[in-house]
Amino acid sequence: MPMNSKRSFFGEIFKFVLIAILIVVPFRIFVAQPFVVSGASMDPTFGDGEYLIIDQVSHNFEEPKRGEVIIFRYPRDPKKFFIKRVIGLPGETVSIHSGVVIIKDENHPGGFALSENYIPAANKKIDDFKMNTPLGSDEYFVLGDNRQASLDSRIWGPVPEKLIIGRPLVRVLPVERLGIWPGEKRFAN
Repeated sequence: MPMNSKRSFFGEIFKFVLIAILIVVPFRIFVAQPFVVSGASMDPTFGDGEYLIIDQVSHNFEEPKRGEVIIFRYPRDPKKFFIKRVIGLPGETVSIHSGVVIIKDENHPGGFALSENYIPAANKKIDDFKMNTPLGSDEYFVLGDNRQASLDSRIWGPVPEKLIIGRPLVRVLPVERLGIWPGEKRFAN
């Protein structure tokens, strides 16, 4: 191979790598990133080892809604990332009594029971667990879908909005569960 051909070849590879880095790195940092589910806290919605692509943009333009699954930095150790479902919204009060979630807000001062028919009854059971948590103007109450195996807002309190990274955009693996906006459940209330 002549010397000019080698330089041209390596020059083209360098350009390709540079362009790839200039496109992929900002995309990965600001738009979407991979996330691997760890643990059973979101069973059956998300299983251990499932590979997701996280949308990091939309939460900058719209607030999380009740029923959405979000990925956020763990409030007690922001180096760790958790995946949970939004149950309580800013300004609400979340009460839990023996597995029943009650939401109190301006429109429902007496509260309403949250219908969570997407969760198997066995995953909701929380023996005689009782709590009452008022949320601040930038706080969300999150729970795992598998309540018996989930560390969530019941244990460490609300999640500040600034710790929210995004929400699942695509479930990539396992292939048989491939889908867009996996885990999406929005409630009327």
